[in-house]
Amino acid sequence: MTTPARQKPGRTRSGETSSVRTLERGLTVLLALKELRRAPLSQLARQVGLSVSTTYRLLETLRQQGFVEWEEQTGMFSVGLRAYQVGLAFAERNSLLGAAQPEMEALVKELNETVNLAVLYDTEAVYVHQVEGRQLVRMFAHLGDSAPLHCSGVGKALLAWRPTEDARQKLGEGPYAAYTPHTLTTLPALLAELERVREQGYSLDDEERELGVRCVAVPVRDQSGQVVASLSISAPTSRFTREQIKDVAERMNRAANQVSARLGWE
Repeated sequence: MTTPARQKPGRTRSGETSSVRTLERGLTVLLALKELRRAPLSQLARQVGLSVSTTYRLLETLRQQGFVEWEEQTGMFSVGLRAYQVGLAFAERNSLLGAAQPEMEALVKELNETVNLAVLYDTEAVYVHQVEGRQLVRMFAHLGDSAPLHCSGVGKALLAWRPTEDARQKLGEGPYAAYTPHTLTTLPALLAELERVREQGYSLDDEERELGVRCVAVPVRDQSGQVVASLSISAPTSRFTREQIKDVAERMNRAANQVSARLGWE
């Protein structure tokens, strides 16, 4: 009897490799659907760079598991309930969201503007929680959406207290995309801006990502003192003037300090 050859550590059989590749593609389709919200098969296939037939097979598997829903009348696909349940499990596990909720509600009640909570993920700031304001015209981001680090209040607040080399790596060498004439597009300008953020204790997006919109963001720290999140408020410049920035930032920092205290920071 011959003994089967042992597989070397770190290698996978072809079937396992194929399964992992299929999983990666399926997750890519699901993430694309999160961005598009609702989309037909052809648009999704173009978005992920796969054939229509491959994309359909992945969507059908995701649909059978409840991660994707399909509207027969319109032919549109959307994210399913099972995906929401996975996200809810994260929210319930994450003490950050529970620590931030009371302060976010208090800020909305006092300032009447939408408050967002974001965390750093790779080279982007990702919005993980939100309490909406009551203004008729509100500035808000969809949960799970990401913001560029170089021109968003939350991005700059998340980077400012990190080691300079780490910030440089996250930002890249540039030049960065110019969303408006006010966007900082070079690394030296961004590093100088991060130094100002540290000195003043808050970051500002002054029409850098969208004309007519101003945003203030402040850092949230964990028990070790590391910045793990950022609280932000965005509003039209007509409601949020430059004269108000300092007072709003001070109020935001008081809220962020309360959140940080609940996370164990003293």
